[in-house]
Amino acid sequence: MAKGMGDMLKQAQKLQAKIFKLQEEMADKTVETTVGGGMVKAVANGKQQLVSIKIDPEVVDPNDVQMLEDLVVAGVNDALKKAQEMVSEEMTKLTGGFKVPGLT
Repeated sequence: MAKGMGDMLKQAQKLQAKIFKLQEEMADKTVETTVGGGMVKAVANGKQQLVSIKIDPEVVDPNDVQMLEDLVVAGVNDALKKAQEMVSEEMTKLTGGFKVPGLT
């Protein structure tokens, strides 16, 4: 029985190393989203950090700042959601669907 526990521990350590490597790789992968018919484009990485945001000058209306603010918030939220989905999908591939608490 001790050998079986040792094998499980080795497998868990290997999985942990793979998860750590995947997390590092995800920092370099990005997702992009556009809102407002392409007026705002947001890019986020796999660490769920906003990498860039582009705003079409046509949407910059000093008389309607609220609309621009709403588009920026929507774009950032969608990009972060897509980044989270990307990481979750990659983690599921790595773990074979096994849920690792705090990682997926």
